[in-house]
Amino acid sequence: MTHNTPLSPRPLRHLSDVHRRVLTTAQLRSHGVPATEIAEQCRPGGPWQQLLPGVVLLHPGAPTSEERLHGALLFTAREPAPGVPAQPTPDSPHRPVYADAVITGLAALTLHGFSATPPLPSLDHVDVLVPRLRRLRSTSYVRVLRTPALPTPRQVTGLPVAPVPRALADAVADLTDAEAVRRLLTEAVRGGHCEPAAVVRELTQAKLLSRPHVVDAVDSLVAEGRAIAENRLYRMVREYGLPNPVWNVDLRLPGGPHLGGLDAYWPEHGVALELDTRAPRQGHRQEDDALWSEYARKREHLERLGITVVHLTPRKLRDAMEQQAAVVRTALMAAEDRDPAAYVVVLPR
Repeated sequence: MTHNTPLSPRPLRHLSDVHRRVLTTAQLRSHGVPATEIAEQCRPGGPWQQLLPGVVLLHPGAPTSEERLHGALLFTAREPAPGVPAQPTPDSPHRPVYADAVITGLAALTLHGFSATPPLPSLDHVDVLVPRLRRLRSTSYVRVLRTPALPTPRQVTGLPVAPVPRALADAVADLTDAEAVRRLLTEAVRGGHCEPAAVVRELTQAKLLSRPHVVDAVDSLVAEGRAIAENRLYRMVREYGLPNPVWNVDLRLPGGPHLGGLDAYWPEHGVALELDTRAPRQGHRQEDDALWSEYARKREHLERLGITVVHLTPRKLRDAMEQQAAVVRTALMAAEDRDPAAYVVVLPR
């Protein structure tokens, strides 16, 4: 064998193509390649190269985006036992398990299909979440982010990727451009990736809502989320053949107090519908509690007047629209079997 002859680890039939091109030194040794041979093949100008500490790229030239991502996971993943490579899962025999390592940040958002993030080849680093107690340091293009608890990853192209809200929070933590933050948060909601409340919850846990440019973006996000939820509500009524309500109204007792605003109201049935688009924020606990108390007070008052209140969340409308239409239809049908609601004045809001 000459210095220019690539050495193929054996056997590798159980691995996918990318996993034949990127392997750890432990995996190579487990396939019969001694450490001295690995070092020889990775010499300058040799057929292999060290991509990251303990991770070898089995060809010369620049790594592909896929190889960079797999290399980052091989570098950060915890091996099941010393010197034993991660084994494929029974349901995915060609995919090794990347234990305790999850791609997050801009790379994760790009994998989720975001258009507002840079393409993978132009990213200068890949963020990887690992448990807080792992003894790893950022190196080369891999940036290690420690966390008390790893999020449950989504499998995207065979890679463990943080859910969109967590990936957003990790990406936003690095961004100072207000417009870039606003574009990311808007795409998350407008693109149907997640609801505003989930994003705000992650931003709160990451203590990012003390930054003015993030707060401004969140305000736009909440407004965007409400507009999308209202459009879904209109579509639900139309597509599932529900009677047309009066939209966005205030109710008052004749000559009496204001009862509150509603997203939809069926006067002839005495059925009201309200969207819960609250997004709890760090440092606003009193405001959040007051808002919830107002929701509860309004509901109790309306129900004492014989008005049925249907409470929907944007997530329910997104994920189970047919089921929510059935809830509203049931409430409308039940109106026939109960006493008429008290007379109220309906005003546009």
